[in-house]
Amino acid sequence: MFPEQLRDLLQAVRCGQMEVELAFSELVDLPFADLGYATVDHHRSLRQGVPEVIFGQGKTAEQIVGIARELARKQQNVLITRMDATQAEFVQRELPDLRYVPLARVATLEFSVPLAIAGSVALVCAGTADLPVAEECAETLRMLGIGCERLTDVGVAGLHRLLAKRKRFDRVSLAIVVAGMEGALPSVVGGLASIPVIAVPTSVGYGAGSGGWAALLGMLTSCAAGITVCNIDNGFGAAMAAYRILASRPKPPASALVERTS
Repeated sequence: MFPEQLRDLLQAVRCGQMEVELAFSELVDLPFADLGYATVDHHRSLRQGVPEVIFGQGKTAEQIVGIARELARKQQNVLITRMDATQAEFVQRELPDLRYVPLARVATLEFSVPLAIAGSVALVCAGTADLPVAEECAETLRMLGIGCERLTDVGVAGLHRLLAKRKRFDRVSLAIVVAGMEGALPSVVGGLASIPVIAVPTSVGYGAGSGGWAALLGMLTSCAAGITVCNIDNGFGAAMAAYRILASRPKPPASALVERTS
């Protein structure tokens, strides 16, 4: 239940449009719903503005369906990450309206258009092999109401490709930079742009890359000041970090908006 839905419910009770018992039945499982194998957090959207997200990896397809149905019962948008094609085939049979993006390994069940968040993101991807992580990030941003501009295959092996698009950083609020191998690209972007930079190391690379550890450590020791680093392959986490930054920015007073538009 989102804050506006709770306000509408309370207003309906106040105005006599809804019986107290009916409102109580709507709120009785507001904090959480215990499914036995999962405790679905219905209160999260009130606390954070975003419903609970389902991490598909390690769950059975039946468990994913059960959790998704519980979220859908409250008309909450459903976002499932790290769901493979076999899981998706089963879940789509049970939930035909489910939308699955194979490259991102992300599925969504949408009941409402996400509330648009002011600001946008430059989603910078070092190489084509990093795209699955970048697309997980892009799908999450979309479900969070955040627009993004993709800059794909602009890694440091051909730095002129990024420099040719440098001006695009002037029209966005922050950058999410996804890179594997040695993980150098966030340092470059952090040195070029004044906006916040969120770095995502990927597990792309040969043996010495150690499944993303080389990129992670390189990003953590970046000489570009103030870069935020997420976990290996965590495109979802980067999108959530961007949401927290953008959604928490103070909104201009109504008078300022009137002056600007008049």
